[in-house]
Amino acid sequence: MRVDLHNHTILCNHATGSVDEYIQKAIELGIDQYGFSDHAPMNYDPKYRMDISQKQVYENWILEAKEKYKNKIKILLAYEVDYLDGYLLDEILNAKVDYLIGSVHFLKNKSDMWGFDNPEFIGIYQSKDIDTIWIEYFDAIKSMAKTGFFDIVGHLDLIKVFKFLPKKDVRLIAKDALLEIKKSNMILEINPAGLRKPINETYPSKLLLEQAYELGINITFGSDAHSVEQVGFKYEEAVSLAKEIGYKKCVTFESRDKVFVSF
Repeated sequence: MRVDLHNHTILCNHATGSVDEYIQKAIELGIDQYGFSDHAPMNYDPKYRMDISQKQVYENWILEAKEKYKNKIKILLAYEVDYLDGYLLDEILNAKVDYLIGSVHFLKNKSDMWGFDNPEFIGIYQSKDIDTIWIEYFDAIKSMAKTGFFDIVGHLDLIKVFKFLPKKDVRLIAKDALLEIKKSNMILEINPAGLRKPINETYPSKLLLEQAYELGINITFGSDAHSVEQVGFKYEEAVSLAKEIGYKKCVTFESRDKVFVSF
């Protein structure tokens, strides 16, 4: 079964294409279960997400598509939620969805936040110790997992996006976060979007995915499409990586319940 659970819509303000176009492309690629998980509203960084006033519009779009295409493909409704303490919205955490992706896109910098995957803030990498940045990032992932709010960890090692890599062994830096992910029974997505970025590597790296496998952490797949052309991006590569490490099944969802399927 082909599963792709991390995809966006124009409501996030940095994607193109209609819901129908994304679904038609997914059908063409033989995807069996396709999830929309657009950037959830929150009272921060409004430029890159839908407004809370658009929540019902978004959910209606996906629920209508779910019904419209039910005989061709299974459509899932979800959100990608930025884990930012103090900014999470109950309306999203309690929404009637199939799953929630928890992601970290922001870290504290002095008295402010910086979007470490945004080219606008790339200079901060040169102003701080790189190992410190990586440790802060995985501390945030650990805190996110500990909340129990989310089902999937989005792009586990997104911090590598611009290829500013740690001097310390990444497995040591990520160890406590992965242990918390396991404890929280969260799923790790294999996300090939990193192959479109300077790092030119899938999220997570093979090293971290091997570590996750050893801990018994389950996986799913998500192309992180922000355009129709990115639907199913490098899917076969993601599957090959998973199989090479030893995974035989992935997880999909229905109303927050996990469903294991072979891939």
